[in-house]
Amino acid sequence: MQLAKQVKQLIKKEMILEWRNKYALNGVLLYVVSTVFVCYLSFISMPNKLTWNALFWIIMLFASINAVAKSFLQESKGRHLYIFTLVSPIALIIAKTIYNSILMIGLTLIALLFYCMVFEPTAEIDIPMYLLAAVLGSLSFATIFTMVSAIASKAGNGGMLMAILSFPVIIPVLIVLIKLAKNAIDGLDRSVSLDDIGLLLVINAMVMGVSLILFPYLWRD
Repeated sequence: MQLAKQVKQLIKKEMILEWRNKYALNGVLLYVVSTVFVCYLSFISMPNKLTWNALFWIIMLFASINAVAKSFLQESKGRHLYIFTLVSPIALIIAKTIYNSILMIGLTLIALLFYCMVFEPTAEIDIPMYLLAAVLGSLSFATIFTMVSAIASKAGNGGMLMAILSFPVIIPVLIVLIKLAKNAIDGLDRSVSLDDIGLLLVINAMVMGVSLILFPYLWRD
């Protein structure tokens, strides 16, 4: 009960801070909208389904880095020390991951809506399955980048370090995500995508497990 109460209060704190500093979220939304618009000016129309799918996930990859990187990197050492005296590190990493997951799901759905308005998807697309892929992708980006942000915050030049550390982990996730989304675009039977869905869930569970094990030692440093 104590852990759940701490997680709830930390999530509330993150939402309040996000609301006070709306320029950060608005900046990410502006990045997504402007990137899609620039792509529209460059392509006018997508040449094929593969390009449509790959371009969307490339845009969301960089948007997620900008959105989630601030989890730990924007907080001062004084605030870290203050939080350290109030809550457990397990509660903190769970709260950060949950909040970033909610943030990324909302951002991805807004970006997908605008993306479909600019570049109309193909008629045979399985919309519910593609939405599922978008949600799973958002969860994957949130869990991975939250963990990497926590590590990078303990070192200098955190933004560059975060990009370097996340690259080996995010590439396999992107490969599975693009494959899952392609199955949805092609309108294939949903049973074909079950293995990819299971693999993404396993990756998310493993990353979250590693975060829960390592973060208490990392935060104590």
